[in-house]
Amino acid sequence: MEDILYQNPKILECAIIGKADSDRGEVPEAYVVLKTGEQMTEEELIGFCKQRMASYKVPRFVNFIDAIPKSATGKLLKRKLK
Repeated sequence: MEDILYQNPKILECAIIGKADSDRGEVPEAYVVLKTGEQMTEEELIGFCKQRMASYKVPRFVNFIDAIPKSATGKLLKRKLK
């Protein structure tokens, strides 16, 4: 799913994790780092995803952050986002 988010020219880095949901078990939650000088709303990003993803894959929550945690080798540490 991240590969679709990377198609947006405003996105520098992103990660999608599962967030606990009482109805569905888990729903997608996106963490996004925008490129310098870019702005985007949660609604804009969700709309972008709705055009390109199956509905169950579209993030239900979007968090704009300054940086995504990485290991010493540069691997994204999704567990630290939870």
